Amino acid sequence: MANSLRSKITHRKSLFLHKHFPLKKKKQDFSHLSAQQPIGIFDSGVGGLTVAKEIKRLLPHEDLIYFGDTKHLPYGDKSKEAIVEYSSKITNFLLEKNCKAIVIACNTATANALAEVQELVAEKVPVIDVINPVAEKVSYEIHNNVGVIATKATVNSGLYRKSIRKHNKFIKVDELATPLLVPAIEEGFKNHPITHAIIYNYLSNSKLKNIETLILGCTHYPLLIDEIKQYYGNRVRVIDSPNIVANQLKMILEKHHLLNDHNPKPTTHFYLSDITKNFEKISKKFFGKSIDLELKVL
Repeated sequence: MANSLRSKITHRKSLFLHKHFPLKKKKQDFSHLSAQQPIGIFDSGVGGLTVAKEIKRLLPHEDLIYFGDTKHLPYGDKSKEAIVEYSSKITNFLLEKNCKAIVIACNTATANALAEVQELVAEKVPVIDVINPVAEKVSYEIHNNVGVIATKATVNSGLYRKSIRKHNKFIKVDELATPLLVPAIEEGFKNHPITHAIIYNYLSNSKLKNIETLILGCTHYPLLIDEIKQYYGNRVRVIDSPNIVANQLKMILEKHHLLNDHNPKPTTHFYLSDITKNFEKISKKFFGKSIDLELKVL
């Protein structure tokens, strides 16, 4: 009895100390890394190319390694356990490829496997996700009613709402699962009557009725940004997530002196778990016709 009481008191004391005197976060040390190492980026398919393209534009001297897990797409209807497994295998692969930073260019992987990826990386390299930088930026700007369209797995995690309201509890966040968009994009239905019908059906949902700002909570969705903006006209601001994520990566690399400014012939290498025609088409459109796609089953 006495031991039980003592343990309760100790537990409460530690909670009090943690709450009122939080430990200083250990400063991250990446001095073992070199600016010449590549940046690793991964997604379930073509969506992450929107982030990779923006990174390439903002950081033109960097070598990039991209892994598209096309064999397992879409991640949005997979279980958390499956998403953690896929993300962990890809992260290990990118670490083996000597990447100096890992960008999770997938909202579903961020929402379901960010903590596990960070634990696996164990602060060996910086990990940049696609939800927290966007949520933080939106929180500090003038937004009252924010809508998020994303996959089922991302919406079910509630991470956008939690992340935005962590910084600004007065913002109203409405999230809507839009599961048909990723398969339509992966099948190449861009600027197509099918996609127009799907977009109209989703965006006219009553959940999004009063929004002033829309976050495209899936890296595939910027491929449809023109059609989405066309639906709203100037009534709703559509957030460009890839640009925010690329800027976050640049800031972190600059902070740790890991920016590559002297690379006359930067390379971008693509690994896919299944080579698809649509990935080939979009990657060549973004990065030029001479790119190499390598099959890699993990």
